[in-house]
Amino acid sequence: MPGNDPLSNDAEVLDVIGIGLGPFNLSLACLLAPLADATVPCRALFLESHREFNWHPGMLIDEATLQNPCLADLVSLADPTSDYSYLNYCKHSGEIYSHYINGPHYITREAFNRYCQWASRRLPNVRFGHEVVSVSHDAHGPGGALYRVHARRADGAIVEFLARKLVLGVGAQPSLPACCEGDAPPYLHTAHYLQHKAQLLDKRSVTIVGSGQSAAEVCHDLLKEAVHRGTTVNWITRSPYFFQMETTRLTLEMFSPDYTDYFYDLPDERKAAVLARQDSLYKGINARLMDDIYHQLERARQRRSHQAHLVTQSELRRCRFDEASGQHLLEFHRTDTGEVFEHQTDGLIFATGYRQRVPRFLGGIEHRLRFDRQGRYQPTRNYAVDIAGSEVYVQNGGLHSHGLSNPELGLACYRNSCLIRELTGREHYPIETGFALQSFGVPRSPLFRALPSAGLFPNSPHFPQDKACA
Repeated sequence: MPGNDPLSNDAEVLDVIGIGLGPFNLSLACLLAPLADATVPCRALFLESHREFNWHPGMLIDEATLQNPCLADLVSLADPTSDYSYLNYCKHSGEIYSHYINGPHYITREAFNRYCQWASRRLPNVRFGHEVVSVSHDAHGPGGALYRVHARRADGAIVEFLARKLVLGVGAQPSLPACCEGDAPPYLHTAHYLQHKAQLLDKRSVTIVGSGQSAAEVCHDLLKEAVHRGTTVNWITRSPYFFQMETTRLTLEMFSPDYTDYFYDLPDERKAAVLARQDSLYKGINARLMDDIYHQLERARQRRSHQAHLVTQSELRRCRFDEASGQHLLEFHRTDTGEVFEHQTDGLIFATGYRQRVPRFLGGIEHRLRFDRQGRYQPTRNYAVDIAGSEVYVQNGGLHSHGLSNPELGLACYRNSCLIRELTGREHYPIETGFALQSFGVPRSPLFRALPSAGLFPNSPHFPQDKACA
């Protein structure tokens, strides 16, 4: 039988249990905390396996910044008066005037992590050191149907918690290329970069495979010391070029709830193709960082100490580790010319993104959850993934269903405001929509009307149907 948790009453049936405490569920915990004392309280508890909050510790590189303004913190876009805001953190930590004087529009990842740690320590509804090991559904629990969540505490004891609803926020796992998974060498992902940085710089050559902001940050960080260590840095990507992340105002509207509504209503078979055309919106690189890398390389060339190779349009096909030489042997295919080439490197790190995986502890309720043909969560518009559509919700589990807003930190408050409305039946935090200045579908105006697929003039020579005018 599960043991007793001295921090909670096992007999109490909670309204919601959050599993995992990344930034999205931490934001939800902050927004739910005041509601425990509401007229109709919402009793929530969040369980996290680690002993403290730490967001991507392997990528807390000096001077690396978030791609979101500091206003997009855990709470401010839902409740600007919240005790858990970034500005309140600055005040409590004695940094408010430093923030004012320096005026950083963007904050460093390390500062954001410290802020989240500060918020997590102040929360009454968080339990660290609780690793969820199983979840089951009890149709005849106290007061009605509920979920039984079993967690292993840091002392090894198994404890049980009861709740009517669940919010999953376990996050994604580092993804490696298919040719590397399951092989013997412990392939390194950027998620664990800082823990291995010193060993990488001790090697004669280091290769980064992949693209995007993480790859650029690792490249920039290695180049700062590589020139003095005699280490050659190689950066190889299948992307056609090193492209900038788009941050113009009209482009940023594609991270709005309005675009989420539009994308969610697209036919499922079209969504993947739409996302494939949007790489520069969420896989691009900060322009300042790109310029910094260029200046690093240019200065090294002027000193005749240039030791770097940046290669695009090259797709990894094979990878193996040669124990005799201590080198990684990589085979690439040029997507522009069809050429195949081999590359040898002493150090190797993959910047190949993250992949959502369904946690094993959900095995006991898997029959109650909705999945698509590819085994991914199939969330409703309001993020529910259970067959009833009102009991189990998921954070950051629907890029394929909800589009760009899904992993966007800046929309955490929006999604959590929606989740709180679903969990409590009330809109505790006003949910803004309709603020985009552009139309993502056909505008609702007398000047626009839907036509049959053949068009208005199917047989007119003035409007040929076999090609577009512009």
